[in-house]
Amino acid sequence: MTMAARPLDGITVLSLEHAIAAPYCTRHLADLGARVIKIERPGVGDFARAYDERVRGMASHFVWTNRSKESLTLDLKAPQAAEILDRLVAKADVLVQNLAPGAAARLGLSYEAVSAKNAGIVVCDISGYGDDGPYREKKAYDLLIQAEGGFLSVTGSAEESAKAGCSIADIAAGMYALNSVMAGLIQRGRTGKGARYEVSMLECMVEWMGYPLYYAFEGAAPPPRAGAAHATIYPYGPFPTGDGRTVMLGLQNEREWALFCERVLEQPDLTADPRFASNAKRSAAREELAAIIAQAFSSQSREAVMARLDAAGIANAGVNAMADIWAHPQLQARGRFAEMGSPVGLVPTLLPPGRTDAYAPRLDPVPDLGEHTDAILTELGYGPGEIETLRVEKVV
Repeated sequence: MTMAARPLDGITVLSLEHAIAAPYCTRHLADLGARVIKIERPGVGDFARAYDERVRGMASHFVWTNRSKESLTLDLKAPQAAEILDRLVAKADVLVQNLAPGAAARLGLSYEAVSAKNAGIVVCDISGYGDDGPYREKKAYDLLIQAEGGFLSVTGSAEESAKAGCSIADIAAGMYALNSVMAGLIQRGRTGKGARYEVSMLECMVEWMGYPLYYAFEGAAPPPRAGAAHATIYPYGPFPTGDGRTVMLGLQNEREWALFCERVLEQPDLTADPRFASNAKRSAAREELAAIIAQAFSSQSREAVMARLDAAGIANAGVNAMADIWAHPQLQARGRFAEMGSPVGLVPTLLPPGRTDAYAPRLDPVPDLGEHTDAILTELGYGPGEIETLRVEKVV
């Protein structure tokens, strides 16, 4: 049986990328069928390769964001690199880069330069703060953008702010870059012309802060930091159970509050308690209500509490650790884990969100550093002797 074509089959993406934002974007493009040529520094590669060794000697971030790519090592500062880049640009449909501010332009990879050679190319430049403005030269890492974008001001406990446990600023930038590239390819299909998209990590983070921004509109107080609980709705957050675990539950309206009192807490009189007569009053009396809920849950396991919540139609979830996720019954039942190759053999991977029967996602191996250098250079017209010279001169 012939495999159905993927949406981006035949699309070539050239990426000068490191860390998370750009690699996350291009990995999703590869999932959709695109050929992604990843340029890496000879001998070192994407510095995310060295973040840790948790996946059988490979770095967790790198394994996550780099499947299905081809690795070409190239010293971008070497004089011979310009010709190689020119040949790559001529073949590319998309160029994605998140180098230091201004670096791509200095390499002759500005949109103006590459579009003069390839009018249909879609360029996506990812940076911390954008091309202009007083912050344009500032370095930008995920945690710094979480801080600069206001995320830390609304996340954590009342006493101390907390960062997100995953790279949300990088992920946000990667997803908006993906969205931009897809829009550019659709537009090119209509007009025949490429386009440039500029993605700022700060602007992506601030876009995600829309609710607290509007909550604090015109000088109003921002949402208070409330740990893992909802800042303004209660009870909506984590509660301990008798087996030492934690359940997350959330009430959205007065009907659910009555059901919670009657069928979960088995204390129907609470519905008439003036301390808890509205969400605003329940939120103001959090400590008192939390003690009541904790006492009610203290003799039950997390599974028993969740079963009671489900029976009452109250939204809930387990507060899971990473080991729980690998074995999660819902993910297992839906077959959401697959295997992919890597330099150290097969490793598990989560299938891309957005399940479809229209085609199979691409799940090719995570590349070894420089694994595809010779093949790509040969494709670009370099002979064996020329490739060996480039290698001796440490250009590749």
